[in-house]
Amino acid sequence: MLYILIGLTLLYSFLNGYRDSSSILAGVIASRAMRPRLALYMVAFAEFIAPFFFGAAVTRSVTTGLVNTSAVSLDTIVVAMAAAVGWSFFCWWRGIPSSSTHALIGGLLGATLILDGPQAILGKGVLFIVLPLMIAPIVGFVVGFLLMAFLLWALSSATPRINGVFRELQVVTAMLLGMSNSSNDAHKSMGIMVLGLVLAGRLSSFEIPPWVMAACAGALAIGASLGDWRQIRNLGGKIYRIRPLNALSSQLTSSAVVLAASVFGMPVSTSHIITTALMGSGSAERINKVRWHVAGEMVTTWVVTIPATMAVSILILLAITGFDKVGTNLALLMHSLGY
Repeated sequence: MLYILIGLTLLYSFLNGYRDSSSILAGVIASRAMRPRLALYMVAFAEFIAPFFFGAAVTRSVTTGLVNTSAVSLDTIVVAMAAAVGWSFFCWWRGIPSSSTHALIGGLLGATLILDGPQAILGKGVLFIVLPLMIAPIVGFVVGFLLMAFLLWALSSATPRINGVFRELQVVTAMLLGMSNSSNDAHKSMGIMVLGLVLAGRLSSFEIPPWVMAACAGALAIGASLGDWRQIRNLGGKIYRIRPLNALSSQLTSSAVVLAASVFGMPVSTSHIITTALMGSGSAERINKVRWHVAGEMVTTWVVTIPATMAVSILILLAITGFDKVGTNLALLMHSLGY
């Protein structure tokens, strides 16, 4: 089971990098700041090196902040990761913008509730992890709006030639955003792998072995080097036509929000923050510049991801253990909730 968990975690990290690098570079590519393939390789490098420079606050949140580690089993973590990976594959297949972070949290909550009961869920941890996960995209929108409004005011007398400067600056901001993303996302995978190693008796404490850090960062970077081109087209053109200044302001906004969340140990969705920062940037120019029906479809997907992956974890348990055991656990869960 431990080897299965390691394999699923590395696959999850790969898919995470594959989807998120597309979000990171959608503005860069849409504004023609860099050649697409070179941009992907640059972000992949940033994704690989970042975990070695940033702290492990997010790792601690994932390992000990959401579930009671003395009450869960290795089986629970394996089912949770299988649900997260399964949902990520489904969203990739259907071309749906999704969050691997939401999928991980939903899978972990669903598997823990059914296998270990609601007492294994840490209420304070749910508030500390799930609440920022929902609020961060709103923060991204507001900060993106304010920053773009300030830049428009400060550069009101600039000539169109300044777009060349904005494109050059995006080399720096895209690199910074890639490192910000990895400082949060790579540590989620590390947290799951460390938790599995502790539950399997291979580690005595929640410390990250160097090989775990290298493996998770490497899988994330390999995924980032490929990029989901459908996702790039969705963000790069369907929300609105992105100008170099839109891309630059949204990258600065996203980097700041994700880095702040990483410092405080809050797992967040980089792709969601990038998307809402782009919406805020476009809205600062003109409210009707943003195609709000497309934005609404994306937000709907974000909202359903956690309950959907909770349901996927239950379906996986049904396939493995049969209806009797899962049905009994569901009945106990409903009874404990007062139904």
